[in-house]
Amino acid sequence: MIEVLDLKKCFGSVKAIDGVSFSAQDGKITGLLGPNGAGKSTTLRILYTAFKPDSGRALIDNRDVTVDKLAVRTSIGVLTHGAGIYERLTARENVRYFGELHGMSGKELTMRVDELAELLDMNDFISRRAKGFSQGQKTKVALARALVHKPRNVLLDEPTNGLDIMATRGLREVIQRLKDAGHCVLFSSHVMQEVAALCDEIVIIANGTVAASGSPDSLRHETNEANLEDAFVKAIGSEEGLI
Repeated sequence: MIEVLDLKKCFGSVKAIDGVSFSAQDGKITGLLGPNGAGKSTTLRILYTAFKPDSGRALIDNRDVTVDKLAVRTSIGVLTHGAGIYERLTARENVRYFGELHGMSGKELTMRVDELAELLDMNDFISRRAKGFSQGQKTKVALARALVHKPRNVLLDEPTNGLDIMATRGLREVIQRLKDAGHCVLFSSHVMQEVAALCDEIVIIANGTVAASGSPDSLRHETNEANLEDAFVKAIGSEEGLI
């Protein structure tokens, strides 16, 4: 479970987020939806301990991300926007390396890598060096690294960015499986179709604040709109950044 309580973060005179609060539950997919520059990635970076908030709190499984950093990092799997992989290593070696960083080894790690290769349809390239991989293949390897230690909470920053249609469909299926297995899944996006297809709960962020939140049905009801795209536009008061 993830709880965000009145988070604020400035970069110089720019307010990246200004009082963001929401929660993401286990066994549900929660989407951070908003235009580019709304504050989605900044919020996620605070949650995975890359940034320290200026004020407010963020808790993952009741652990404060600024106080219990190491404990938080063991309980999360993170797919960052544009995550790089080691091109001189094979896909398997990339995933094993991250497993070893989490204290895994031997048969346990080998079985886990094989399991992820099957889950993410990576068997065709699992033993190839990563240099020359397509964007979809790179994303699968990065996601496998994020999941290798079986984290309870999964944070994804615009996970389908740069993927083709088939790779996007495959990634959506994996995210749905994570939810079905009881994981807390939180991902950011500015793509309406992606959020509508996946999310149980949506947090709409605009100009660094939460403009609206709730289930897709509740957001449509509260904005008196028949479809989610119109509800989003009404919530943020602008069509800028909508895809």
